Amino acid sequence: MLAVGPRALALVRARDDRTVELVTSEGRLLGVSTPLGVRWDGEVTAGSHFAARALDVVYRVHGREALGLSLALAPSVLGRGGRKLGTGTSARTAVLAVEAAAWVLGAGPALQLALLAHAEAQEGRGSGADVAASSVGGLVRYRRWPVERVLSRDRPLSVALRDAGPVDVVRTGLVPGFLSYAFAGESAATPGMIAEAERTFDEKARAAFVAESDLLGEALEDALRTPSFPDVREVCEGLQKLLGTLGRVVTPALQRILSLARSAGSTGKVSGAGGGDGCLLLSPDADTQLRLLETLQLRGIHATALSLEPGVRLEAELEPTLANWLNA
Repeated sequence: MLAVGPRALALVRARDDRTVELVTSEGRLLGVSTPLGVRWDGEVTAGSHFAARALDVVYRVHGREALGLSLALAPSVLGRGGRKLGTGTSARTAVLAVEAAAWVLGAGPALQLALLAHAEAQEGRGSGADVAASSVGGLVRYRRWPVERVLSRDRPLSVALRDAGPVDVVRTGLVPGFLSYAFAGESAATPGMIAEAERTFDEKARAAFVAESDLLGEALEDALRTPSFPDVREVCEGLQKLLGTLGRVVTPALQRILSLARSAGSTGKVSGAGGGDGCLLLSPDADTQLRLLETLQLRGIHATALSLEPGVRLEAELEPTLANWLNA
């Protein structure tokens, strides 16, 4: 899993009352901190859903009376028509909101809390790989954290978190060059795609899918270490073929992007849940990547080069827009 730009920003301030304030490009949401979470006074909209759930999780884990906080989150980068691009916006939001609240309250561990918040916001769906990558940064190797052990609610949340254990995520140290992303023009809903795949596969088939995916993931890491672009292309095509067994993952728009990438000397695979969003594309060199981007953009496809990002970091310098939002 990759952590890629553009970076997202958040600004948090501790308060001297119990008010919890969440400010986004959509407006201001107010609530009250309680040992059972945040009691929101207004409607939690789609744009504030992941951040609000993240703040609630941190206060629930803290589990005692606490002062509030004010958190401002920078707006997401959107494609034409205001559509989300499918580059992990919800994961970044959950990670930033949890990190901010955990820093104020002294709660943790932050990555587990972000995985929990993201899963709760998606009705328990998703692997959490995008959350782990956003938090840790770079190209990571991640094995699914058993969030269902925490979601079961048969034990106190702090106990369930402890019993679920640490997150199995490792920075590979790889910095693959000439990465691109192409947006298919339609956003996808991860919970719906996963639910459909679960209806299609029984437990044995799901286990076989995960095992093959793990093998191909290891093969891709090995190919990137070589580096041998023919090997990279072969593994990507294997991963894409495997994803195709899940049902409506590969839409005509996604298939068109992959075909154009192949014709331009590059390769790639569907990124995220499939059924929309876009494709992660790899090229062997800068000239080929430039040709790929031109090929896609000339056909009206939103495509951009990607850069790896280092994950969460604290910064002392205020972001003026977010500071103005909190001061308003």
